Amino acid sequence: MAKDEKAAEETPAKGGGKKKLIMIVAIALVALIGGGVGGYMMFAPKKATAEPAPTPGVVSVLDAITINLADGHYLKLKMTLQATTEAAEAPDGSKALDIAISLYSGRKMDELMSNAERDRTKKELVDKVVKAYTEDKKKEVMDIYFTTFVIQ
Repeated sequence: MAKDEKAAEETPAKGGGKKKLIMIVAIALVALIGGGVGGYMMFAPKKATAEPAPTPGVVSVLDAITINLADGHYLKLKMTLQATTEAAEAPDGSKALDIAISLYSGRKMDELMSNAERDRTKKELVDKVVKAYTEDKKKEVMDIYFTTFVIQ
């Protein structure tokens, strides 16, 4: 019986050793993961704070223009510029019209008939026009609206 008692006493001790090892490994993993997350949060590059959206100001209506497309087709384009309140006066549309002519000249009619391509080129136009009307981080124009977009 002495052997059975010794075996019974040793069994819980062996199981307890495995439990201790599992606990130690679990605590070490939690510490490592916590340290990694904490280090990342502390040393990660900070995201730039988004600059506030410009406040809409006056709208400048530009004259319609006709742009030569490829294969003898034409685009009649009329747009307005949405100025910001930072603009001292209504912006002159000559820069915007010049950029539009450069962007759309020589394009294929089929290209511009697609809504996706028209939206993509409009976004490109807006980006270029906003950049052209920005001086010393002072945005004068914030958006463009097409009032006529006719392809012939």
